[in-house]
Amino acid sequence: MTVHGPGPSGLEAVGSVAVHTFEARRTATHTETPHTHAMAPYEEDLQDGQFYDPDAEYEPDPEYAATLAPDAARQRRERVGPTGRPLPYFPIPGPIAEHGPAQIIAMCNQKGGVGKTTSTINLGAALAEYGRRVLLVDFDPQGALSVGLGVNPMELDLTVYNLLMERGLAADDVLLKTAVPGMDLLPSNIDLSAAEVQLVSEVARESTLQRALKPLMGDYDYIIIDCQPSLGLLTVNALTAAHRVIVPLECEFFALRGVALLTETIEKVRERLNPDLELDGILATMYDSRTVHSREVLARVVEAFDDHVFHTVIGRTVRFPETTVAGEPITTYASNSVGAAAYRQLAREVLARCHAE
Repeated sequence: MTVHGPGPSGLEAVGSVAVHTFEARRTATHTETPHTHAMAPYEEDLQDGQFYDPDAEYEPDPEYAATLAPDAARQRRERVGPTGRPLPYFPIPGPIAEHGPAQIIAMCNQKGGVGKTTSTINLGAALAEYGRRVLLVDFDPQGALSVGLGVNPMELDLTVYNLLMERGLAADDVLLKTAVPGMDLLPSNIDLSAAEVQLVSEVARESTLQRALKPLMGDYDYIIIDCQPSLGLLTVNALTAAHRVIVPLECEFFALRGVALLTETIEKVRERLNPDLELDGILATMYDSRTVHSREVLARVVEAFDDHVFHTVIGRTVRFPETTVAGEPITTYASNSVGAAAYRQLAREVLARCHAE
């Protein structure tokens, strides 16, 4: 990641921008919204080494904020993020003139219930807010991603299964528009479970999804695949098609145990099927810094994977289950919550990592 000059106490500062409260933003004279303008006027007055407080953009949910920063004063004073590292500034991205070719991201972890689907929906929605065209691929036979966007999988005639298995079927016949402008969906249902058996006899079976997505590459900036909780043939298909892997990891001991097996699988796919595949980062989810266990797990992950761990950490909040019931992302359901701010920061961090390469 590119840095731009030294910060205080020998830290490296990535850009600089003022720390403003939600109230100050609301009463400011400029009219830009916090997630659409390229650089607010007050940002130009800062000295080098000043840091940006990502949670100051939006009115915090007090209960959720407490899970992330019980010692908020220290967090702001020392600019130390939940991972224990200096918290960089990830710039608000400006608009782009042309779309594509897409970067394909696989949201992968063989353990269930770690936040893959939640992260796929909300990262995609945040990227779309920043003007990127996004396609979400529901690659789990349970169809949780589709449900989370208000789609009933059992009522679908065509899904990603048909796109994989039926020659001549166009992706446009399967694509669904979501309520989020700029974000589309390739839905799934239980039919996809049959694909894992049927693909066994196919030639180049690991590349089936890659071939299905190829015609769509020019239409999107990001394609995010929500993988099923296993390391079977469907997940190998997703890894073969992807350029990057994001691993959502619940801050809990049993979730940590499976990371070694997953990274081994990613390495095998890179060696044998997809040399362009990279581990983009491990995303800590369901984090509660009030518990020693969460802090210890996060510290061990950072110790093991260092810069591969995202600075952005997603905390526990009741808002996320509520968004599933509502069938929409948290960025629209609770736009001013810290949960929405966290996924907007994750989107900025993902964009910064892509541009740094």
